[in-house]
Amino acid sequence: MRPALAVTAVALLTLGACGTGSGDGGGSAGEGVTLTITSNSISGGKNAETADWTADWVIPRFEAAQKAKGRDVRVVFQPSGVDDEQYKTKVALDLKSRAGADVIDLDGIWVGEFAQAGYIKPLAEVAGPEADSWEGWSRIPQAVQGLGTFEGKRYGLPQGTDGRVLFYNKALLRKAGLPDPWQPRSWQEILDAGAALKRAGVPVPIQIDAGTAMGEATTMQGALPLLAGAGAEIYAGGRWTGASQALKDVLGFYRQVYSGGLGDPRLQQEARGRDKSFAQFAEGKIAILAEGDYFWRSVIEPTAGVAPMKDRDSVVGYALIPAQRPGAGIRGQDFVSMSGGAVRVLNPNSKNPKLAWELLSFMHSAEATTSQLAGAARITSRTDVNDAVLGADPMLKFVSDEVLPLTAYRPPLAVYPQVSVALQEATAAVVSGTSVDEAAAAYQRKVESLVGGPANVAG
Repeated sequence: MRPALAVTAVALLTLGACGTGSGDGGGSAGEGVTLTITSNSISGGKNAETADWTADWVIPRFEAAQKAKGRDVRVVFQPSGVDDEQYKTKVALDLKSRAGADVIDLDGIWVGEFAQAGYIKPLAEVAGPEADSWEGWSRIPQAVQGLGTFEGKRYGLPQGTDGRVLFYNKALLRKAGLPDPWQPRSWQEILDAGAALKRAGVPVPIQIDAGTAMGEATTMQGALPLLAGAGAEIYAGGRWTGASQALKDVLGFYRQVYSGGLGDPRLQQEARGRDKSFAQFAEGKIAILAEGDYFWRSVIEPTAGVAPMKDRDSVVGYALIPAQRPGAGIRGQDFVSMSGGAVRVLNPNSKNPKLAWELLSFMHSAEATTSQLAGAARITSRTDVNDAVLGADPMLKFVSDEVLPLTAYRPPLAVYPQVSVALQEATAAVVSGTSVDEAAAAYQRKVESLVGGPANVAG
């Protein structure tokens, strides 16, 4: 178990009490019930938008709806504005102590860890059959439901999410004689495009994050989508992927890009290499870049982006990430992606579990999800909301319509971050000239040491 789940002095600073009142969650007339919500957000500070939405929209609306049903229900928001690991530790301590808020925000990548520790339980076990019959499930793609799912059971409702694609500079691709729109259908077609761009004099035909300096961006933008495209996941069936053929194919792709002069290996070794790749794409020096929709809405956004592109909408194209070859991806897919995001879960120790479920599902209704956007164009977990709010942004609608149904998520297990670093090290090795077989073998040994030996690794 990671140290983050251990009891710390910081975690003792604040302990929330589960909602008080009737144990059946019915909230009958005349009987006061208090429910609590917690998230790592605070008005005027970290994730202030979420805190303000919870306090100003969710609570008064839900209380009014309950009053209309003849129930006396009070909802209390417990804000936080600390480092994510600090928040995680506090929530874990609360749950271990059978305390804590009724509705809790968690990073999706923590779900499996909390489930294995017994801190959270499947929604249906806490709230009953109402959780499985919720109308919202039909509005959330099956792949996106995976954000709050562990070992086939739903533990949380997904909040906003994202998706990875291939961004490309239309002008540079035209210079190389490539079509617009461009949609590669295999890894080889990406490499062929890179070779054409190189012949056309493009400085960096392809940028795909590699190495430890890029951190988790290497894993999420590069290695994991490629692994999914080779038909594998980093963790599946209770075992971690080791030096399998799929892993070797991923490392082989990296080697072809960087040993073939299609990418700039120096970017992978610099502390600010990813930021430099953003700037170089915006300057027209990088032709193809694997990134998430964050890149579109926050990096090259024409007016307020980190590396603004005034002509973004006319110059930048985007394509699905192809499988190694058609049908070779996970679930037999032609195209793949990876996503991240947060979830909300129920406290299994809630004294009012059914009422807590009403609050949780209310927070994920179409109306509530739309209100949380506050007019902004962002991808939510609900297709009905996305259909209504993303029409003015074709790229984000593309992610909602085309990417989310085929996406995948990182395994929500405590050891994953260490496995991710091992994967980053393997990509760094091949970019630096180590053979694929050597890098894969070293990765296998590292993973075995992390996860308890060869029995837990599929080689």
